[in-house]
Amino acid sequence: MFGGTGTAVVTPFKEGSVDYESFGKFLNWQIESGVEFLVVLGTTGESPTVSAEERAEIITFAVKTAAGRVPVVIGTGSNSTAHTIEMSRQAEALGADGVLVVAPYYNKPTQEGHYQHFKATAAAIKIPLIVYNVPGRTGTNILPETVQRLSRILNIAGIKEAAGDMAQIDMLVRLIKKDRPDFAILSGNDDQAFHLVNSGGDGVISVLSNVMPRETSDMIRLALAGEVEKARELHHRMFPLMKNLFVEANPIPVKYAVNCLGLCSNELRLPLVPASEKCMAVIDASMKECGVGA
Repeated sequence: MFGGTGTAVVTPFKEGSVDYESFGKFLNWQIESGVEFLVVLGTTGESPTVSAEERAEIITFAVKTAAGRVPVVIGTGSNSTAHTIEMSRQAEALGADGVLVVAPYYNKPTQEGHYQHFKATAAAIKIPLIVYNVPGRTGTNILPETVQRLSRILNIAGIKEAAGDMAQIDMLVRLIKKDRPDFAILSGNDDQAFHLVNSGGDGVISVLSNVMPRETSDMIRLALAGEVEKARELHHRMFPLMKNLFVEANPIPVKYAVNCLGLCSNELRLPLVPASEKCMAVIDASMKECGVGA
């Protein structure tokens, strides 16, 4: 269900409110460009700054806009298991096809704590759950052996792996794919997505595809089909943006890039601020080099 490319979509804002007109156009453009699923209210969607009322509205809008054309996954993670369960149940009730649950941040659970957190959340819902491992933001790494344990829970459907360690990705594939071939191992880093698929993984949850959805999804499909040379060509073509969309904290650079395409305003919510002049110059040069927006 979650192989291929899932875009971790930006949330457009206008004068402090969610810009649903731009959001609808953006989601339709993503779907028409060939991405396999949408990830709404993740880090890229500035979920920490979205109110409870806005969450319900955004989820409802995204599900209605997708209209069954692609699955809609909602970011529901927090550093409270009870709150994570509450948000996951809300997403399920509002029609989401799955939830993306980040490892609890700041309170730094043990491996057993991670296991119990995801187990409890999965038990509270019927829709699939994707584990999100991003130590650079959470302060802890979910080890492959813990993910292997979690993979035995059937509605835990996969992992977005963003530790940045290819050896860890190889270990995930080795430990899990033999017994659970349907468990999706997805890259959380665009610059490792090509390598992950060629190591036996299943795709990417992408920031890059906010800007280059067709090319990103084509690259992943080609890699999954074994057309490595064609996939590699696209990987190298897109590499400048893969790297430079993170010259400042995500989603600052990608919000600017999407704005350059005329798809939303360059408005973020505090504590994030718009891209610096230096960042904008880097993104402008990268987009030109990648042939985007020309």
